Amino acid sequence: MPITLAQAETTGGVLWLFRESFDIFTITLVLGSFVAVTLIVRLVMETRPTIVAPDAPGKKIREQLDKNEPDRIDKVLGSDDGIVASAVRAAWRSRAQGRAAMRDAAEIAASNACGRWTRPVDILRTIGELGPLVGLAGTVWGMIIAFVTLGETGGSAGPTDLSLGISKALFHTLLGLLLAIPCVLAASLFRARLDRLCNKAMAEASELVERLPEEPRA
Repeated sequence: MPITLAQAETTGGVLWLFRESFDIFTITLVLGSFVAVTLIVRLVMETRPTIVAPDAPGKKIREQLDKNEPDRIDKVLGSDDGIVASAVRAAWRSRAQGRAAMRDAAEIAASNACGRWTRPVDILRTIGELGPLVGLAGTVWGMIIAFVTLGETGGSAGPTDLSLGISKALFHTLLGLLLAIPCVLAASLFRARLDRLCNKAMAEASELVERLPEEPRA
């Protein structure tokens, strides 16, 4: 016997709809939600100024330049793979090829370092953009099933039965929107923060690269 909307409400409402609409589309959206939450937590932890654009590497490099000991820059920076450290290290290792080569090497290294921070944001935005599409696909599939069921009954199903099937189908759209809205919003906020921090770090790296001495030509 078909379940009416009133009976569905008494058996759990949204939870009942979630259980009845549980299929490949729902699984995809739920998995996307877990991935999105993981990325958001990671970005909250890793997109801080002290991590993306810390002051320490720039201070260490300036100290060595002020002491006229640029040869110690590699040793002082150690394994630091931040934006400033990566750019200055790449420029220093290219000093034998001239100032233009130093600038190019620094720019490439800084861009690669920035890319490490922006890739998770791009993934988060992609999840947000795909969420409504997956939800819409689930809704279309659910509508097809609802109308096929209606046809199999010879059109004897009432409006209540049909509305119940449609509500189950539209539940996928709701899940897609619930996934998309926070993902797109968070991606925009994190991207703005990273752009600001990366621009600051790249400006500092550019200033330091200009202070690096070129290797004397033979």
